[in-house]
Amino acid sequence: MAEVQKAQAATPGGDTIFGKILQGEIPSEFIYEDDQCVAFKDVAPQAPVHFLVIPRKHVAMLSDVEDSDEQLLGHLMMVAQKVAKEQGLDQGFRLVVNNGKEGAQSVYHLHLHVMGGRQMGWPPG
Repeated sequence: MAEVQKAQAATPGGDTIFGKILQGEIPSEFIYEDDQCVAFKDVAPQAPVHFLVIPRKHVAMLSDVEDSDEQLLGHLMMVAQKVAKEQGLDQGFRLVVNNGKEGAQSVYHLHLHVMGGRQMGWPPG
């Protein structure tokens, strides 16, 4: 329930914790890095394996992407599956993108949650 409360209080705009991580203002150990995105372990994991993939380009949320972001979105998905494999998620994983308040987005910098290492339930929300 805390995530829902954080999402209700969050607002788009301004610098985010992810922006500060990308700028080196907040230390983080990247498990993947290239010129378009980075991946790192979630600080509050919801599964035995839980990492985030974030673009270097600031996009507040999925609803804000433009046609020119199509290649970037595909790249994020490819990185998610590559790092999932490297993290031993051979039996499957869940990919989550929260979008907006009702989607429980608490950080307004597009990010993909990749979770696995246990059986996921359905429905997720």
